[in-house]
Amino acid sequence: MQRSFSTVTVLGVPFIKTSAAQFLKTLQQRILTHQNTFVVTANPEIVMYAHHNPDYHQLLQSADFITPDGIGILDGAKILNQPLPERITGFDTLTALLQWASDHHRSAYFVGAKPAVIATLKEKLPEDYPGLVIAGMHDGYFKDDAAVVADIARTQPDMVFAALGFPKQEAFIAQHRHTTQGLWMGVGGSFDVLAGAVIRAPKWWQDHHLEWFYRTVKEPKRLKRIAVIPHYLHLVRQQAKRR
Repeated sequence: MQRSFSTVTVLGVPFIKTSAAQFLKTLQQRILTHQNTFVVTANPEIVMYAHHNPDYHQLLQSADFITPDGIGILDGAKILNQPLPERITGFDTLTALLQWASDHHRSAYFVGAKPAVIATLKEKLPEDYPGLVIAGMHDGYFKDDAAVVADIARTQPDMVFAALGFPKQEAFIAQHRHTTQGLWMGVGGSFDVLAGAVIRAPKWWQDHHLEWFYRTVKEPKRLKRIAVIPHYLHLVRQQAKRR
């Protein structure tokens, strides 16, 4: 974990304490100076998975930056009396980096999501980010990493975005990040949103920290995922008491 930011540790996971704007500046600087960087964007579901899976928890410690992607992380930090400035979501970080890359003709490699989503992105990304250099794209339906990793090694992109879902995307990055001297970031379902296959919550819902509720109404199958929140908050309160 990089020490360029102080951190707040929630259930053993150290979250960077900074603004989205400052974090973006740091990532841009590291890309320009060819520093290998592993970013995890973590919500309570990821924290709980790490809590129950020591190998995944250890893997997270190898990341350079872990960002608070989810209002539950901010709530947890408040319970610990160590408030974080704001959410730093994977999707917002991704789109900000793509815009910056478009403005400065930087390259990105996209791996993950369904073949149909990747097919849509091949058409949509050049329209939305005309200056972006697309080093390569591959859907997430591969059994062997070798061909994808060889392509990343060959193209040497400035950024690699893995939309494989946790814990697979973090394991993929941890294993292969030194293939390039660039940025590697797990982005979950962000390709679906970029492609227009999933609609993100309108700004009002985001501003009022209700994005999770909007998404659950739209996708009821997410209810099972939301169910971890009460247990997560209970464990954070226990951590606060111990402190």
